Amino acid sequence: MTTPVTIITVCYNSLAVLPAMLDSVPDGTPVILVDNASSDTDALQQLADNHAATLLLNAENVGFGSACNRGAAKAETEFVLFLNPDAKLQPGALDKLIGAAEKYPEASAFNPRILDSKEGQSFRRGSKIRPAERLKGPLPTGDCEVSVLAGSAIFCRRALFEKIGGFDPAIFMYHEDDDLSFRLREHGPLMYCHEAQVVHLSGHGSPRLPQVAAFKAYYSARSRVYALAKYGHPRPFMNTLGAAVLRVLGPDTLFSKRRRAKNIGYLKGALSALKDGGRHG
Repeated sequence: MTTPVTIITVCYNSLAVLPAMLDSVPDGTPVILVDNASSDTDALQQLADNHAATLLLNAENVGFGSACNRGAAKAETEFVLFLNPDAKLQPGALDKLIGAAEKYPEASAFNPRILDSKEGQSFRRGSKIRPAERLKGPLPTGDCEVSVLAGSAIFCRRALFEKIGGFDPAIFMYHEDDDLSFRLREHGPLMYCHEAQVVHLSGHGSPRLPQVAAFKAYYSARSRVYALAKYGHPRPFMNTLGAAVLRVLGPDTLFSKRRRAKNIGYLKGALSALKDGGRHG
């Protein structure tokens, strides 16, 4: 039986984790994989064929949000779930999310309960873009409204996603979930669905190499400048540059090659955003 949800996953050399994600998807659920110019597309196509998933190949890396938009444009179901390649649906997760959409019809979008590999809960309390809205107190034990969604598993109605224009294509990667959350929130509350569970191996969607860490950090800094400016922060460059300097001066820069590459990449991203006026993330 076909479910009313299409799962959209963005891939970038993600073959190490994708099989587990695809194995967790219930039969009859449409899956669209959008690949951002990986080096392993032949094997990726075989994997997609084995799971009856649709594979869209980008000739170049267009970024996370733009790739999500391309996948969503091919979806035909009522709902879409943007799911990271290093995430796994737990039994009943999709049914619980669909049930939450029926229970809270005024809600604009949902996060499931996101767990790490040791079943510890990863709950997003707020955004650096709007720190005053950070939620405080103990972890929720039931459904509740949240101020921002975690991008590893965003569930929403496709019609609303299209209405607001999807992810901002000016943001290459990072903080695109903050921006989408703020725009979705204008149409209804963002909800946390406690009973729907997803396990997320954070940071494992691409190889954990120094050059990959530097690449991600570079765009993380650029996106922070762009998003802060978009939402009216008075000092987007100095805010990001200050954070970059603190990272470079941290002790992990000395003792970890991957951390050093990541911290230096973040600083380079902040400086590049300053150079081009923060017009893109």
